Amino acid sequence: MVIGCHAAIGVSNFKRIIMRKIKFSKDEGSEFYKELNEQIRNYFDSNQMDKTGNKKMIFKIVLYFTLVFLFYFLMLTSSNLGAFFVFYIGLGISVLLNAFNVSHDAAHGVAVKSKFWNKLLFQLSFNLQGNNAYVWGKNHNESHHLYTNIEGSDIDVLNNPLVRMTPNQDLQWYHRFQYLYVPFLYLFYSLNWFLFREFLMIFNRSSRTIKIMIPAWEVIKLIFFKIAYITYMIIIPSIILPFEWEYVLIAFLLNHFLVSLIFTGVLGVSHLSDYVAHPQPDSKGKLTMSWPKLQMCTSVDYNVTSTFLNWTLGGFNAHALHHLLPNICHIHYIKLLPIFRAVAKKYGVTYMEMSYTQALRSHFRFLKKMGTQVEFKPATYEI
Repeated sequence: MVIGCHAAIGVSNFKRIIMRKIKFSKDEGSEFYKELNEQIRNYFDSNQMDKTGNKKMIFKIVLYFTLVFLFYFLMLTSSNLGAFFVFYIGLGISVLLNAFNVSHDAAHGVAVKSKFWNKLLFQLSFNLQGNNAYVWGKNHNESHHLYTNIEGSDIDVLNNPLVRMTPNQDLQWYHRFQYLYVPFLYLFYSLNWFLFREFLMIFNRSSRTIKIMIPAWEVIKLIFFKIAYITYMIIIPSIILPFEWEYVLIAFLLNHFLVSLIFTGVLGVSHLSDYVAHPQPDSKGKLTMSWPKLQMCTSVDYNVTSTFLNWTLGGFNAHALHHLLPNICHIHYIKLLPIFRAVAKKYGVTYMEMSYTQALRSHFRFLKKMGTQVEFKPATYEI
């Protein structure tokens, strides 16, 4: 059976994504998900709250957009090279925090109540990074969220010859060293995204395991915003500031290196862990588990009760909760965690949560195991 309307709606929207569609089975995860939704609905009803962002979220939106414009102004008015580098890096981090806290929830339509403002916030905050909102929105909502960690269905599962991510990918001799060289590759994550990832998708040359057909209008927007990004991040500072253009380029690269490390450090540990599964459907496209159970066995959460991380990472550290409840703003996650844990325990569904240090260690164990083991079996998570 196809589990629930969440999956069914997503499949019906796959008009421009060429991928393998999956059918899910019914198991304890199905009842878990049903009761979870009931209890979450009761929580919001009894507290007379909306699932979307509240006044605190509005403050965060204003705060992170203000930081972006403030650091850009300070960068363009820098009087010395040291201050320029500090403000440039501050701008990059502010843009990333904006993406974590605003873009992501807006993409799911839950940053604010208004559909119009959610769409505008998502488009504005994403396109101004030099990346295409349409492409990422399709990838994230209609592929990654539905078919997490399933090769050929989840677009975030790469078939990169340098990094072995799933047991189905060929094991090469150099993969035994991938846990050592992958951190260096992570430095180039955002630059690769900006310079190559979306362009390669246009020509179907991407290492992604599924293909996306990008509409002509979105290709035009993609090129326009990349040119705009280069203009205000490199060309304008080079013209206005009394520094050699080489320093602007160095700041640009350092900014992307740092942003890439933070981004991969935040997200990589959630789905690339030696605790998570990479399930594969049978020849008929059927998976031997429900959609909710898939989300629970492919996501690792860390420091989920941390107010600081909820404010800075926009709930990305509570990935399993987000995947099951994408229609809820991250501002509510900490309050919902007791319900989430209790219902999971009631139905015997494993919820993998740990400290960030443990999650990071698990991530590197995963890279090492995938580089040496032909057959990979996830480690048993113990509460």
